[in-house]
Amino acid sequence: MPACINAIGVAVPDHDVHAAFIDWAERRVAPESRRLFQRMANRAGIGHRWSVLPPAPDDGAPTAPGGFYAVDPLPGTGARMAVYAEAAPALALAAVERLAAQVSLAGITHLVVASCTGFVAPGLDQIVARRLGLAGSVERLLIGFMGCYAGVVALRTARHLVRSEPAARVLVIACELSTLHLQDTPDPESLLAQLQFGDGAAAALVTADETGFALDAPFAATLPDSDALIRWTITDRGFVMALSGEVPRRIGTALADPAFTATVTAGHGAAAIDGWAVHAGGRSILDAVGQALALPADALDASRAVLRDHGNMSSATLLFTLARMLAGPPVSQGVALAFGPGLAAEGLGFRSVRC
Repeated sequence: MPACINAIGVAVPDHDVHAAFIDWAERRVAPESRRLFQRMANRAGIGHRWSVLPPAPDDGAPTAPGGFYAVDPLPGTGARMAVYAEAAPALALAAVERLAAQVSLAGITHLVVASCTGFVAPGLDQIVARRLGLAGSVERLLIGFMGCYAGVVALRTARHLVRSEPAARVLVIACELSTLHLQDTPDPESLLAQLQFGDGAAAALVTADETGFALDAPFAATLPDSDALIRWTITDRGFVMALSGEVPRRIGTALADPAFTATVTAGHGAAAIDGWAVHAGGRSILDAVGQALALPADALDASRAVLRDHGNMSSATLLFTLARMLAGPPVSQGVALAFGPGLAAEGLGFRSVRC
């Protein structure tokens, strides 16, 4: 029984904060480290990142006078979650609206929501279901705090549902508000990690209708002795991301192992894959994947375009990449791959089916 992504809708807020963040961060780095920070920021491959936080007066950044972060100390976790409770449903619904413009959402039977950048109860799944007017009988699942590969987990869950219930119509949503977790620190590594992340939401319809991308077998792998390399810690001042500079090297080493590559490609080998949807976790991560698998120079173009235009939107990022690929040439054998806390890799195979 096939399970197919029939369509994907994506949405981002309208406030671009990337350049303003770099200006703000440079002032926090020690003078002797400032040139290195500037060089790394310029090489990040990111042109824009979008935030649900409104501009400060006079169209300034959230860190400018009158902005959300223009306080000392920075807002507490409660204030940040209050923004999440209002902004996350709105952004998720904007993505659903883009999805509904492409395909009918009548008869939704299941709702799967991924989000790791906020908590609210009733949950984001319940809020979205109510505002969409979904029937109370719709089964809901909220995937929380799994990080960047949660989008894969959501799609994998939808695949299992459709394969077990052929009439299922699964609405998948990934919504992340990473810019709610700014940390004021002089540490260049922390600031460079924060420089990666933006806000975004994606919504997909997964059914047995053979249109779009068929989802093939999923896979999961955890890299040994790597659990400290990516951490996401709840503090009194938001969620603190720790992203080690070792991550790209460890990913590259893992992918250079033929056994690991066989797992990722379902035994086909990297050369047989003509569609790579790799989570745009950062330029160095995409470089590590491309080099380890000896991919053609343009193999990761969709992922790099998402990184350039939006940054890393955690769980939503992979769906943004798949959305770009749905609009492109057909894929005969694809791999969707994401990395996250653990350090773990999660993914699925996919391929184009008739339109």
